[in-house]
Amino acid sequence: MGKKRVPSRRGFSAAESPDYHAFSQEILHSGHADLPLAGFLRQTTLRLLEFFACEQVELAVRREDRCLRCRARTRRDAPPEVETHQQACDGVSLADCEKSCAGTMSESHSLSLPLMTAGTTIGRLRLMRAQQGRFSSHDQAARDALAQALASALFSQLDHAALRERIKELTCLYRLTQLAETPGITSTELFGGVARLLPDAWQYSEIAAARVVLDDVRYESARFDSCVACQSADIVVAGQKRGSIDVVYREPRPEMDEGPFLKEERNLIEAVARHLPPIIQRRQAAEEEQRLQEQLRHADRLATIGQLAAGVAHELNEPLGNILAFAQLAEKQPGLPRQAADDLEKVVAASLHAREVVKKLMLFARQMPPQKTLVDLNQVVEEGLGFLQTRCAKNGVALERRLSSHVPRITADPSQLNQVLVNLVVNAIQAMPDGGTLKLVTCAARGNVMLVVEDDGSGMTPEVLEKIFIPFFTTKDIDEGTGLGLAVVHGIITSHGGSIRASSEPDRGTRFEIRLPIRLPDDPQGASAEGEVDLHPIREV
Repeated sequence: MGKKRVPSRRGFSAAESPDYHAFSQEILHSGHADLPLAGFLRQTTLRLLEFFACEQVELAVRREDRCLRCRARTRRDAPPEVETHQQACDGVSLADCEKSCAGTMSESHSLSLPLMTAGTTIGRLRLMRAQQGRFSSHDQAARDALAQALASALFSQLDHAALRERIKELTCLYRLTQLAETPGITSTELFGGVARLLPDAWQYSEIAAARVVLDDVRYESARFDSCVACQSADIVVAGQKRGSIDVVYREPRPEMDEGPFLKEERNLIEAVARHLPPIIQRRQAAEEEQRLQEQLRHADRLATIGQLAAGVAHELNEPLGNILAFAQLAEKQPGLPRQAADDLEKVVAASLHAREVVKKLMLFARQMPPQKTLVDLNQVVEEGLGFLQTRCAKNGVALERRLSSHVPRITADPSQLNQVLVNLVVNAIQAMPDGGTLKLVTCAARGNVMLVVEDDGSGMTPEVLEKIFIPFFTTKDIDEGTGLGLAVVHGIITSHGGSIRASSEPDRGTRFEIRLPIRLPDDPQGASAEGEVDLHPIREV
């Protein structure tokens, strides 16, 4: 005999009877399907609705302290309606949970079958029919066998689902570790790779997207454009929140442990959030080590350049002195032709310029120690500008002074501070070939005095800004600069125990901010002897 036909939802005819054995085998085999649990329940309730020709089928499954319920209903002239939801049922039996959703049909038109395996009830099947379709009792044994097959399929599905989630978790963490250990990988490649890895580990990977946010920088997987549901975990490094990991679904899915997300997925996203901080700290340590090594190399280069500069300066001093002396003596000779006098004047000017270069070299090489005394910074600024005002006016540069009357005197070398001011002002003038505004501000705060020199000239790119204090680095033509000016400024300020900070933007100007201590470590009295330490907050220019 051939296999008996599975009936339609209209019910069985008198000559028809359901083939429980074949359907039980079909249900049993479906337990090995690679489906999310909600998808398996949806598929199974539709099969049961068709097989039993019911108006409603409800399948409930107990998952720890929660009950996942899937209900399918027939609709006239329309496909069946299926809804899945989950509720907490801690301390409540499945039978009690079932009563809350039993519907309004009479018990004589409904059938409830426990789903048991190994003596444990893991779920319950409830079938409901209208008045004309009561359940008979003669095939109760077949229905019990079907319930047993369904229980086995559910148990297999739950077991496979847990195994799949565990494999996904371990695979994700393994790939994350591999990614982090990739030699030379950048932060963008690392955290962008993490964002691309995560969606595959979630049960609805086809609609999942992920994002890693670290220090306000976002790294997103493909299609991170809409969010129906989101699962997040914080990235905490050394006790401080630095960012987050977000996994989203772009379409609705049935309610599970945390919205549409599983408890296992919560464990995974938190595990990834715990794995990232050590990786971040290792990368920061490696970057800091690289920075320190670069500083050591830079210091070694500076020491070599300093030794070379000191030697060159000493070798040049004597011949330059002779050239200058003889040129000045020759200028005093009576009856010199006009052309010879002009030439001697050029020789003297060139010798004086060369002597200034040598002086800068000796300052850079620390061959000229500062002669420190109590200095009024405002006076240094005024005296320096006295020599530069004519040049500023000639170049169309307007001077703006804002010198605080509450700046205390400091211990410093006035001639060296004057050189700092001259270098910065000359650089500012050269950065404004078409004119502009040069601002000079002094103030005091937090045990320091501050000098700000700011222009609205051509500015610098970040690449140039990083190198401005390196000796002999210059963007000027060969006959316009030696590349020592800012290196000398930096050396003078650091030798006074201070700091200099530069900020610049192309076409928007440059700002130099110098801070000098009111009291030096080897001068415990310092400015306090003068009683002028009325400090005011630093004002932004």
